[in-house]
Order: sequence, then C-alpha cells, then structure tokens
Amino acid sequence: MLKRWRRSLVLRVTVTIVALSMIIIWLIGSALYSQVSTGIFKEKLNVSIADATSTSRSTQLQLSIAQYQDKATVKMIINEILSVPSVSGSNSGREIALFPFPKNTSATNYRGTSNLMSPKSVADSFRTKTRAAKGPIWERTDILYLGGKIDHGIVVGNILEIPSAGKYEIYVLFSLSQQNATLTLIGRSLWLTGIVLTLLLGILSWLVLRQLIAPVRDAARIAEQLTAGDLDQRMDIRGEDEIARLGYAFNEMAVSLKQQISRLENLSRLQQRFVSDVSHELRTPLTTMRMASQVLYSAKDGFEPSVARSAELLASQIDRFEALLNDLLEVSRFDAEAAVMEIREVDFIALVREAIDYVHPSQERIIELHAPSEPIIVDVDPRRIQRILRNLLTNAIDHREEKTIDITIAQSEDAVSVGVRDYGVGFSNRDRSSLFERFWRADPSRARVRGGTGLGLSIAMEDAKLHQGKLEAWGLPSKGAHFVLTLPKFSGGTITSTPIQVIPRGDF
Repeated sequence: MLKRWRRSLVLRVTVTIVALSMIIIWLIGSALYSQVSTGIFKEKLNVSIADATSTSRSTQLQLSIAQYQDKATVKMIINEILSVPSVSGSNSGREIALFPFPKNTSATNYRGTSNLMSPKSVADSFRTKTRAAKGPIWERTDILYLGGKIDHGIVVGNILEIPSAGKYEIYVLFSLSQQNATLTLIGRSLWLTGIVLTLLLGILSWLVLRQLIAPVRDAARIAEQLTAGDLDQRMDIRGEDEIARLGYAFNEMAVSLKQQISRLENLSRLQQRFVSDVSHELRTPLTTMRMASQVLYSAKDGFEPSVARSAELLASQIDRFEALLNDLLEVSRFDAEAAVMEIREVDFIALVREAIDYVHPSQERIIELHAPSEPIIVDVDPRRIQRILRNLLTNAIDHREEKTIDITIAQSEDAVSVGVRDYGVGFSNRDRSSLFERFWRADPSRARVRGGTGLGLSIAMEDAKLHQGKLEAWGLPSKGAHFVLTLPKFSGGTITSTPIQVIPRGDF
C-alpha cells in the first residue's frame, strides 16, 4: 500500500481532496449545527419565559380574587395549578413546582409538584436567586421524576403571593426532549449529508484525475521505452486541448531525439572506423620509421653532438607515437567489443612488483609497498593488469611532488585490491567525474606540464571491467589522490567485499 501511495499521483491527490473536504464539511456542519441549536434553544427559551410569566400572572390573579373567599377555594386553585395532566406534560414538557419561602410561618402549606416530579429538580441555589430577584429568572436544569425518569429542561422561577399564606416560589419547568430529538435528527442528517458529499467529491476527483493523469502516465511509459532504446514509440493524440498539444510536443521531441541519436550513432561509427583505419594504416610507416630511427640511434656516437641529440629525440618520440597508436588500437577494440583476454593463474604481488620495476627501475626509494608475505594467486590477464598498474603508478609519480607513494595490497575471500596513494596535487570534486573519460587531461593546455594523451585511465577502466572488477578514485586538492583497483580472484567471479576502501583512513 505504501508503494502504491508513492507511485500513484491519483491516489495521493484524491485522498488529499477527500481529507480536506471532510475537514471543511465538518467545520461548516459544526457551525451550522451550532447556529441551529442556538436558534432552537432561544426560541424555546422565549416561549418558556412567556408561558411561565403568563402562568404566574394568571395564578396570581385567581388568588387575588379568591382572597375574599374561604381557604377551600384557594386550595382548589392551587390543586388545579399543580394538576398538570400527564399526557399534556409529556407532549408540552411543562411541569410546575410550588415552594413556600423559608421564613413563611403560616400554618397552611401549599407545597407541591405536578406529575410526581421530584422537588430536587429545582436547585437550592436557583431558589435563592429567585427569592432575591424582582422578576422571572431562568436556568438549565434536569427534570427528575420519582419513577427515575430524567429530562433535560429549563426552569423559570417567579414569586407568588397567596392570601393568608404568605409568599411562595412558583417554578415552571419545560422539557427540551422535543428540541433534543430535533437536534439529533438534524445532526444525523448533517453527518449523512457530509459523508455523501465526501464520497461524491472523492469519486468525482478520482474520475477527473484519471482523465488528466492518463495521458501523463502514457507519456511516462513511452519515455521509459524511449530510454530503453525503443525510439519508435509515440503517444496517441485525441482532441485539440492542452493535453493534445502536450502529446504533439512529446511526439515531436521523440522524432527529434531519434534523429539526433541516429546522427550521433552514425558519427560515432564513423569516428570509430576512422580511428581503427588510421591506427592500422599508421603501423606500416611507423615500422619503417622505427627501423630507420634504430639505425640512426645505434650510430649516434659517430655523429656530431647536435645530430646525435636529434637521433635520441627521434627514437623517444617514435616510442611515444607507438604508445599512442597502441592506445588508439585498444580503444577501437573496446568500441568494437573485440577485446580478448588471455586468462592465466599468476601471483598478484609479483605483478605489482614487476609494474613498479618497469615504471621506476632506479634505486631511489619513492615507492613504499605494503603487501602480505604470502603470494596471492589470481586468474587474470597479466598484460592488461600490468597496463592498469603502470598507468596508475605513472600518474602517481607525475603528481607526487617529491613525496613518497604508498602501494597497499590486501585480499578478502573472493577479491584482491591494490591501492596507489600519492600525496601530491590531488584533484577536485569537479574533476572526479571526468577522470575516466577519454582524452580528458588534468592540465588541458598545449603547454601542459602533467598529463599524457588522456586515454590511460579510460583504458584502465575498460580493462578492469573486462575482469568484472572496478577502479575507484578519491582525491582532494593539495592532499593527493588514492586509486584502488579491485578484482575477483577467480575468472568469472564477482566482488562481494572490497578489501581496501577508496577513502583513506584519517582523511575524513
């Protein structure tokens, strides 16, 4: 599911829209529910206060008229007030309670409640407020019945003067059951409406996004096929809208890309053929030139000093030219995938020592070799490995700046590594990505002091890949460089661990 979430834009956008819709609908629904509930309560409160005030006034009027009659008449009026029919009470939610003032010393007591309502329905604190008030007051309360029934409601309190009995508190309580039922119905309707709206928004978003994303998905699929090399793939275009214009532009880009790749492939093939043909054609005159230079070089002792020096320069430059020609031939073999290896079982430490002796035969100790005492037997092409090692050692000597070069050999169960570490000029991060490119030089000027043809490291990398190995490089300006060659010990094997890390310890 997490993978689908990362890969599907339609799913992410749809879920986001649904989540935001739920939040917005919840906020709007909550505000609407709050306003409706407040309005219903205010309406009920106004009606309740008016009804309670009317009840108190009519009762007071009846009692005032009855003051000239006997107590039985007053008792009958009180009983009629408290005898609220139970059916009417359940429908209108109207109950009445009558309590004497605490300081009332009259022998006649008209205390009572309607429909077996508990006197505790009116809180003592509210009774105190009612006695101190100059008019009707109200508050929320719970209407309690002796049978255990409880209703939420409103109580309105007022003062009543009963002839020959003193002051009494009269309370009219109104149930909010109908209002609560109405609000419950409204709340459920709002929730149901919100859920339906959210589902509809989710479905609509899914359908619309699928229509919008489908062409983009097709473009991504075709782009992957173009990347894989199938340059004949094109988008299906319908209509003339923005998506259609995107399809036209994408197809035109694919056509242009195919033309450019074909042109570059043709150019690459021409360049490879040119390099191969020129390299082969130059070998014949080079052989003749080498024979002539050897004759001149062998007779240089009988020449004048300037002529003898010219013979030496001629021989050295022909050697250099032959090395360049061999590099070009090797590059053409790599391009033609015609490079062939001659695998033999050899001692890797002996190969490294031979390369050191070839590159630096003098007795000056500028190279320190750190290797195991026992031989390390590997299956490699000795000629190609020698070429890699000579190239790395030559570069290290050229850039060492009069400092020692450390060569380290280490092995694991299935691999062997050799690291060439110099402490000279090094290279920058910008140069790191170009080190193994063909014809790239650290010093590109024509009057350069360092750098050869720019093919050495490129050929070394190709030789390492032929052995299923790897060649890595690390360097920092003014801190030197570290090249690590790692090879599998056995032909056709793979590298599971690197015995020498390319980043030297202590540099980071």
